[in-house]
Amino acid sequence: MNKKRKIGRKKLFGLLFLLLISFVYLNNTSFFAKGQEKAPWLLAHRGLAQTFHMEGITGEMCTAERIYEPEHPFLENTIPSMDAAFQAGADVVELDIQPTKDGTFAVFHDWTLDCRTNGKGVTREYTLEELKQLDIGYGYTADQGKSYPFRGKGVGMMPSLDEVLTHFPDKEFLIHVKSNDPHEGEQLAGFLAKLPSSRLSQLTVYGGDEPIRALQERMPELRVMSKATLKSCLIPYIAVGWTGYVPSACSHTQLQIPEKIGPWLWGWPHRFQERMEAADTRVIVVGGDGSDFSSGFDSPEDIKRLPAGYSGGIWTNRIDRIAPLFR
Repeated sequence: MNKKRKIGRKKLFGLLFLLLISFVYLNNTSFFAKGQEKAPWLLAHRGLAQTFHMEGITGEMCTAERIYEPEHPFLENTIPSMDAAFQAGADVVELDIQPTKDGTFAVFHDWTLDCRTNGKGVTREYTLEELKQLDIGYGYTADQGKSYPFRGKGVGMMPSLDEVLTHFPDKEFLIHVKSNDPHEGEQLAGFLAKLPSSRLSQLTVYGGDEPIRALQERMPELRVMSKATLKSCLIPYIAVGWTGYVPSACSHTQLQIPEKIGPWLWGWPHRFQERMEAADTRVIVVGGDGSDFSSGFDSPEDIKRLPAGYSGGIWTNRIDRIAPLFR
């Protein structure tokens, strides 16, 4: 009798295990997900910008000295480059901001001026008017300093954040805070609080944990992202997402998912995308493994690495090459 009971229990446990596996599979397969016919939306990193080779690059290197031979006349983080990106087919443009000495925000990537411009020193130690006197194309070279094709062409082209938002009143932007200073988040909250809710819905801010936390506390209605918000969503999701449960930390935010991390997420890509859309969260896939969130999908060969039918956001440094593949 005991032997029969043991056999019966083994069969029962085996059946329950089979049912659990079937549930996990059916609950997370993308086969039944909707929306796979939608085209993905495209995010142009820094607008339409000069790109550079990434071999051996570190955070201290001057990327303006590593550009490829220019194929277009645009410089990153300028109004013409953003206009060109939107004209090419970008749905969202990413831009970088630096606080200025006179209490506003300049749209510029670097902590210092020495790499790209004819200025010297820390960007935030200058007023906006002083920054506008600089030539932001001064340092670009594709031949190790033999020629500088953009010198003299970038004078006065560093815009303020206010100028960008005014020039593009109905376009979507991803704003990058380039520090981990909470006061910068407080300052940005003061600036953004003047905008109507309809305009705020078109903006997302990401950056260091501290400024994003300060910004989120003051403006909970604003979509934000940092490494901290990313972890607070994805770590519990990886633990329990197989059930279909979406943690509250995944609501009304943005997730920049490295392409090599995506397959580890329950329901990736379509069921995962479906769940995040239901939570009012945007998903953008970036290139690589997460070590460099600037890596994008910049060629037709890169696009082939995306899952079939992917309909979320795509991060690209070459919107001019990628948009025609989807438009």
